[in-house]
Amino acid sequence: MRVELVTETTAALGLASPMWSASEVRMPSIGRHRFAAVICRAALLLAFFASGPAHGVRLLAAPGGAGQDGQPTIKFVRNPEAAPDFKLQTLDGKTLTLSSFSGKVVLLNFWATWCGPCRMEIPDLIELQKEYKDSLQIVSLLVDVDDMEYAKKFAADAGFNYPVAVAPPEVRMEYGGISALPTLFVLDPQGRIVQKHVGLSDPRLYELETRALLNLAIPFKVETFEDTGEIFLKNANRATELPGVDLTGLTAEQKIAALHSLNAESCSCGCKLTLAQCRIYDSACRTSQERAAKIVVDAAVKPPAGIAAPAQNAPSDPSGVTASPDSSP
Repeated sequence: MRVELVTETTAALGLASPMWSASEVRMPSIGRHRFAAVICRAALLLAFFASGPAHGVRLLAAPGGAGQDGQPTIKFVRNPEAAPDFKLQTLDGKTLTLSSFSGKVVLLNFWATWCGPCRMEIPDLIELQKEYKDSLQIVSLLVDVDDMEYAKKFAADAGFNYPVAVAPPEVRMEYGGISALPTLFVLDPQGRIVQKHVGLSDPRLYELETRALLNLAIPFKVETFEDTGEIFLKNANRATELPGVDLTGLTAEQKIAALHSLNAESCSCGCKLTLAQCRIYDSACRTSQERAAKIVVDAAVKPPAGIAAPAQNAPSDPSGVTASPDSSP
């Protein structure tokens, strides 16, 4: 993990100007009273962070938490990728496209009306949209809608001040399948996914991330991390560890061989993912877990021959196996 100050993270994210430094705090769009309120909320978050999660709320959703020096951090993807665009119709009949919010921070929230944690965070998201209405856009995508009229009534009663639409299966798959609710993607003003939160998170975290991406002052450090499948499943082939897969007993060469097999072989559970992707997408899948365990055992007793490509112009060895290049599914 590469730890960077907020100013250094600006370059890593491809932003044009520094976010914040101790010598220059820029507050062009907020008054001193609002800044003080933000600092108070951040102080509360620091206190909660120090005492640990409460009531099942994850204050700093993974990947996130304490930095290498033990200080609380927020984390963004290094070299983020563009979010898949879509064109949908909102519940009130308007056209909704993700690209229309270019230049704003976007919180793309997948949720369902039957999901208790999803309903819990709605009032805080409404307040967050109100607070940063000129520079933040929350987009709400409903899943598993059986009764459209009920969904419209729910939205009207909740008083949403941001667009609500239904996410068709193809949109859900473009965003990795949405394995749990709520799932919220954080997009920078360039429309790139810089973070993903699965499950109920403290809304103050969303505010801190929003402020960082808007170049506003935050009393937190920012770290960047490489996406190894946490954001886009296609990047699972970058992972060196996988949920529920014990690679600690392997040598470096055997670990490379095992990871290669886990990324090359499809899971037979019906998910249409590789074993590595399935372990990230659904860590409770017994099929991928059992097959992964067998691959690890085989790697421990089998020489990792064939992982490295033969030297150029060298005669091929009919008894060897040459690995094909990794490809993103």
